[in-house]
Amino acid sequence: MVNIVLVEPKIAPNTGTIGRLCVNVGAKLHLVEPLGFEITDTRLKRAGLDYWHKLDPTIWPSLEDFLKAHGHERLWLATTKTDRPWFQADYRPGDWLLFGSETSGLPEALLARYRDRTVTIPMTPEGRSLNISIAAGIVTYEAVRQNYETFSKDLM
Repeated sequence: MVNIVLVEPKIAPNTGTIGRLCVNVGAKLHLVEPLGFEITDTRLKRAGLDYWHKLDPTIWPSLEDFLKAHGHERLWLATTKTDRPWFQADYRPGDWLLFGSETSGLPEALLARYRDRTVTIPMTPEGRSLNISIAAGIVTYEAVRQNYETFSKDLM
């Protein structure tokens, strides 16, 4: 369906929850190092429940390595630093959905490079950001909604 890329994730349970999301929508999980936890962390597997063994995530040693391999493809960058709502993007099967670290988001240089590919989830002024696993769920299921015919073939 889509590829979910977590750039330097710090919190194991968030990554585990996103892994569970990936299995349920047929997405491929990519993790860009450095990670804030060990891939064997029990909190990661507890949040991913019995889904984690079905994932086979790809681990990238750096953002530079990931971009060398996939920077020319259809990337969508989730950030609070844009005005385009996530539902105005035109998602297609095979797209790459990037989410940054829980503490710092995606790097400014990356956002500048792909400015026309940034999306946000609007919030009230009282909010600063959403939990990364919630944000990943919102954006991913919009991609599923827009491509439901393709997605639903995997349900049979």
